[in-house]
Amino acid sequence: MNKKIILAYSGGLDTSVMIKWLRDNYRAEVIACIIDIGQNENLPEIKKRALATGASKAYIIDAKDEFASEFILPALKANAVYEGKYLLGTALARPLISKKVIEVARKEKAWAVSHGATGKGNDQVRFEVSFRALMPGIKIIAPWREWPLKSREDEISYARKHKIPITVTKQKPYSSDANLWHISYEGGILEDPDAAPPENMFQITKSPQSAPAKPSVVEIHFEKGVPVKLNGQKDNGLVSIIQKLNKTGGENAVGRVDMVENRLVGIKSRGVYECPAATLLYAAHRELEYLCLDRDTFHFKETLGPKYGELVYYGLWYSPLRSAIDGFVDETQKFLTGSVKLKLQKGNVSIAGRKSGKSLYWQKLATFEKEDIYNQKHAEGFIKLFGLPVEVNALLRK
Repeated sequence: MNKKIILAYSGGLDTSVMIKWLRDNYRAEVIACIIDIGQNENLPEIKKRALATGASKAYIIDAKDEFASEFILPALKANAVYEGKYLLGTALARPLISKKVIEVARKEKAWAVSHGATGKGNDQVRFEVSFRALMPGIKIIAPWREWPLKSREDEISYARKHKIPITVTKQKPYSSDANLWHISYEGGILEDPDAAPPENMFQITKSPQSAPAKPSVVEIHFEKGVPVKLNGQKDNGLVSIIQKLNKTGGENAVGRVDMVENRLVGIKSRGVYECPAATLLYAAHRELEYLCLDRDTFHFKETLGPKYGELVYYGLWYSPLRSAIDGFVDETQKFLTGSVKLKLQKGNVSIAGRKSGKSLYWQKLATFEKEDIYNQKHAEGFIKLFGLPVEVNALLRK
């Protein structure tokens, strides 16, 4: 075998059966690429599984810091969200995984790259657009669009036939994808949008019923839009902050999302997510923007969050537009230094306080008490001019 295929390998059901299928159908050497993005799995064991099922080599690449600083942070600064609910955990990870796969492909002088995404989902687009952006012309193999297997049950049967170890069973058929920013669940028992997700499915969040009655308070300090301290203590980087907020948020039942979303390929799908740290950081960051950004900048930036989220969701991380929006967003973050206190209680998040040396809130001006800055008599002329077009319309078009 002189051809090499680099497979984005997670050790889950899809990629577990793909090593043998790729070897058999392409008569090529398969190299597994395992990316550590904070999924809290036994990666050495996953590497052993890849080698045991036919991979000629398996890389484990620690990309947690890069994921946090180069992918999660820009999305957080932009307040990127898809369809008002999805905080983009999987969508942000795919361009990073693609980047690492391409780095290995260059190192190994590979003939092709491959991924485990299905032909019905968004991830196939995210992987392949990213592959092409990073290495134009590379051959891309998507087994789900080629092989005769039509369902997860078919994959399970294939794995058993060829003695491939897997963790998914027909009794627990939903699919799960975890990283530093979230855990997602879809498929199987979750395909009925009217069915509540089973409580034993959740891994990092308690239910509101079992969460403590006593609230927890966390204070997050930002410097130029970057979270740097928790509860007044300088923390050991963004990865550590996210991990700690996942723990605290999860214990207080914060961060569950259940939504029916519109996939890029035109299908509605039901996804359930756990994202405690993301929920808390978005809430705190947005609150600081209320305090520190001027009205016009804040209002314009509000229009970009959904667009940024859409670009990420659609797999366009490496697009010129996403990069251009980053330029504007970074400019808005120059004065975003300060702290926000959040109160967490049984799934609810409320603002307990906010402060910043760069605040545009001027208490002396805002007060309803006596002050000598704002002349209320000036408001009469302002109102007349502001409402003049409405008045003219009423006079001339009765």
